[in-house]
Amino acid sequence: MVLDEVLEQVRSFDCTLVEITGGEPLLQEETPELCRRLLAEGFEVMVETGGHRDISGLPGDVKVVLDIKCPGSTEENKNNWSNLERLGPNGEVKFVIADRADYEWAREVVVSRNLTTRFTVLFAPVFGELEYKELASWILEDRLAIRFQVQLHKHIWDPARRGV
Repeated sequence: MVLDEVLEQVRSFDCTLVEITGGEPLLQEETPELCRRLLAEGFEVMVETGGHRDISGLPGDVKVVLDIKCPGSTEENKNNWSNLERLGPNGEVKFVIADRADYEWAREVVVSRNLTTRFTVLFAPVFGELEYKELASWILEDRLAIRFQVQLHKHIWDPARRGV
C-alpha cells in the first residue's frame, strides 16, 4: 500500500487520532513521512515502537510510546537506551512484564532513570502469563506513579490474530 492509499484509508475512518504500531513501524522507511503527512492534515499521531530503533527521524509532534524490553522477553539486550534522551515530554515508556523478576527490573529502571518525572510510564502484564491483580498489587505496594495497562487488542480479537 502506498502512502496515498494509507492516507485515504485513514481519512475514511473519520477519526482524529492515528496510532502506528504492530511489529516494528520504524522498520518501514516511509513511517516518518506518513507521520508528517498525517500531522499536516491535522491528525494526532502516535507511534508505538519496540524501542530498539532510533526514534530521532520522527517528527517532534508525534507522541512516541517507547517499549522497553524486560529480561523475560529475551530481547532486553536490544533496548536502545539513547531513545530515552530523544523522547519528548509527551512520550510514554512502556514495560510489558512477565513475572516478578521483570517487575523488579522495570521498577529499578523507572527509579534509577527518574522516568516518572519525565514521561508517562506504563506497566502491562504479558497476556496470559501474569495475573492483572498480581501486577496491580505490586504497583500499589511500591506506590509507583505509573499507569497500569492491558493489551486490549488481545481481549477484543483472538490473541493470535495479527493486523488489528
